[in-house]
Amino acid sequence: MRRTRLQNVGLAVLLMLGSWAAAGTLPASASDSPTSSAAPSGSESAPASPALLQAMQRDFGLSRAEAETRLAAERGATDLAPAARRAAGAAYGGSWFDAEHRRLTVALTSDATSTTVRAVRATGAHVRTVEHSARHLDAAKARIDRLRAPAGVSSWSVDPVANAVVVNVVEGERADNDVQRFVARAHEAGPVTVRTVSAAPETLAAGTVGGDPYYTGNVRCSIGFSVHGGFVTAGHCGRAGAGVSGWDRSYIGTFQGSSFPDNDYAWVSVGSGWWTVPVVLGWGTVPDQLVRGSTEAPVGASICRSGSTTRWHCGRVLAKNETVNYSQGAVRQMTKTSVCAEPGDSGGSFISGDQAQGVTSGGWGNCSGGGETWYQPVNEILARYGLTLHTA
Repeated sequence: MRRTRLQNVGLAVLLMLGSWAAAGTLPASASDSPTSSAAPSGSESAPASPALLQAMQRDFGLSRAEAETRLAAERGATDLAPAARRAAGAAYGGSWFDAEHRRLTVALTSDATSTTVRAVRATGAHVRTVEHSARHLDAAKARIDRLRAPAGVSSWSVDPVANAVVVNVVEGERADNDVQRFVARAHEAGPVTVRTVSAAPETLAAGTVGGDPYYTGNVRCSIGFSVHGGFVTAGHCGRAGAGVSGWDRSYIGTFQGSSFPDNDYAWVSVGSGWWTVPVVLGWGTVPDQLVRGSTEAPVGASICRSGSTTRWHCGRVLAKNETVNYSQGAVRQMTKTSVCAEPGDSGGSFISGDQAQGVTSGGWGNCSGGGETWYQPVNEILARYGLTLHTA
């Protein structure tokens, strides 16, 4: 990051670490168990920062009051989701945030007992009856994961709203023989819906561009989130052992672990006078955002991304546990968003409210015409490497 981007002295250290994103765009694995010392995202957490509110007003067309109301509703839905899932038991068919009605909706199979339905409703969640359980859909997706996908298949994931596994096919490729064979075998695996997307996903690293961290060789990527001892980022940005330099080309540290494809995550140790702070950079577009935890936001929730190329952009969580079919290989357990991204944003932060969500992996489209982006959920990265998120 450039020194001119400092918002105040207290955040100077953040800028030396690179840029973070608050919305997700690339494929990666996920975990529901954060290795974090942060507070929950519910009513006890601090109000949303001006950075997040301004970005939501711009990208969602909301007033400040509407943005605050939506964030409050999302925090409530996030807090009650674990209890609602436990109450649903074997009848659980998935859940999502309903932005129109500002509530959490929980899907229950038709064989759910009246006691189970009452228990779920008692948590405050709305109930919808569906045919397939989440366990059944997850098993179907796991069978599809074992198939070899052609380039014309973009990704696939369980969609709780559709109550099916959604297979995304690139526009113009649906008639391709290999795509048709893949779709046919996917249908054999379980309930499948096929949708068309505009383009195939790509990772979002970039060639060297002066002034923006961080660099590995001739590749520029974005820092995700500070952890004690370093930061997390995308795996396709560098291999274990590779050196990393910052905005001023001075040495930051080294990739200590990296996985791509199959996953898209990595962590970099920090030294040589560099240090970490619990902040996502606003890049002068909006104020910087404090990170207070890593509670996972539900499908349908708003989310924002920060990256060294396109700075702040917001959108919605579209799907979880999605397998993304990059040209380099499939990456599993990714979260899909409606947020745009461009080359150089890889590794950057996705954040919902003040809760870290993941690091940018890849996507399609751009921030002029729109697109979709995937992120690797941060809690899986923390668990994989035994890291602790640096929180405010």
